[in-house]
Amino acid sequence: MSAIAPTPAAVGAPPAERSANGRLRTVVRRLARRPVALVAGALILLFVAIALLAPLISPYDPVQSNFMRVRLPPSWEHWMGTDEVGRDVFSRLIWGTRTSMLAGIIPVIVALVFSVPLGVISGYAGGWIDAVVMRLTDAMLAVPFLIVAIALAAFLGPDLWNAMIAIGIAALPVFLRLTRAAALTIRAEDYVEAARAVGASPLRIAFRHILPNMLPPLLVQGSVMAAAAIIAEASLSFLGLGQQPPAPSWGSMLNAAQRHMVAAPWMAIAPGAMIFLLVISLNVFGDQLRDALDTKRR
Repeated sequence: MSAIAPTPAAVGAPPAERSANGRLRTVVRRLARRPVALVAGALILLFVAIALLAPLISPYDPVQSNFMRVRLPPSWEHWMGTDEVGRDVFSRLIWGTRTSMLAGIIPVIVALVFSVPLGVISGYAGGWIDAVVMRLTDAMLAVPFLIVAIALAAFLGPDLWNAMIAIGIAALPVFLRLTRAAALTIRAEDYVEAARAVGASPLRIAFRHILPNMLPPLLVQGSVMAAAAIIAEASLSFLGLGQQPPAPSWGSMLNAAQRHMVAAPWMAIAPGAMIFLLVISLNVFGDQLRDALDTKRR
């Protein structure tokens, strides 16, 4: 009797890939059934579009002063008024969105690049490597996140990129602990034991089997940390350690507005509202994504 020919499904994508695609479709369906997630995701996409299209949709030059139009209230000509030197607040908000989006993305990438490989190795290898890494992580966690970012930004110098690097370094221990905890859990799974039994090297097991399966918690933590990084960048810019004037930043706009809260409250309301909307959208979407990735939920 001849052997049974394999079905097309059997010769298609490998089981792991089909399983990953199935999980992705399941997560998308779960998010699509959550109105809160859709609204938060739409707001995030709106901010991304504003950041990308800033040169096209900005009605005025964000750094051009006009001392004939100092602190004008909102009008049809200037939708959100002007600031203390006559710059259009709406245009500065649009360009400040690009600064804040960069501040939410770059520090998370910096933290992931350094913390994920170290956390995987620490959690899988254990022993003295794990002990040293965890003691260093505990030492960094002993100091509040924003204090570390301020200290590093002051050391590196007042600049947006220095501020983002400082925020990324300050976020390292959070991702490091998460990655290590996930590695400790995943290394006890049956498929890891099977890979070890067939002679797979520790590095292959760590980065081929453990790392891909810790992506869901990293995605959730990344969205939450992006919100924290945006607040940190605004704080650093408010203190003069981030984006430098006259370049627009929501934090530096709040710093300038504090001296004119009574005469020109729109200078503070506009950037404050933008920070609130973007941060709350990222936090809510992160919560919804965590629930959608939870395999115990239906």
